[in-house]
Amino acid sequence: MVLAQYRAKQVDKRSAPKLYAMVERLANKANLPMPKVYIIDSPVPNAFATGRNPEHAAVAVNTALADMLTEDELEGVLAHELSHVKNRDILVSTIAATMAGAISTIAQWGMFLGGGRDENGESRNPIATILVMILAPLAAMLIQMGISRSREYMADKSGGEMCGNPDALADALLKIEAYAKRRVMPGATEATAHMFIINPFSGIDAKKLFSTHPTTAERVKLLREQA
Repeated sequence: MVLAQYRAKQVDKRSAPKLYAMVERLANKANLPMPKVYIIDSPVPNAFATGRNPEHAAVAVNTALADMLTEDELEGVLAHELSHVKNRDILVSTIAATMAGAISTIAQWGMFLGGGRDENGESRNPIATILVMILAPLAAMLIQMGISRSREYMADKSGGEMCGNPDALADALLKIEAYAKRRVMPGATEATAHMFIINPFSGIDAKKLFSTHPTTAERVKLLREQA
């Protein structure tokens, strides 16, 4: 579904031999089934992985990413995305989003179905009721963001191990973020932002508090230490 949204085109050994061979080599190294490989025609570099499990996974990179990165940097990005596949992060993110939605719904319905009254049937403090309706969904969203950020750290670490060059992955992150700060990737949506290696909305200050990603500076610092 997300692949169709971004009009991703599947490639193979003949249509994209260099990219396909790189993914195949990393997948073998990580003992993963070969994922499907896609390319998105976009002037703003980024990449993501999708699929409910390693047997049904896909890795997508856009044309700008393949053009601007060195081979080592591109391999680092692909290793990061394959780490998401190996760690089943797509499934984890889906569960986290579902739970966050459930918490929000329960909080709202609880207030409407008697949650606003005490054991004697008298109305509770209306301000407290409103606060619960606002803060419960906010807390759920922050928990979801926290889970997403922790999975990014994990994918960076295991991606650095998989490609054998954490510095190259760090360099790639810096390059991708530099573009993301200047321009939002065409067609990017908030619903899919968590899937990308760098948040497509990195240049919008108002979104940083609720970002699905850790700061790139902190990610790069940890990768440099790993190297």
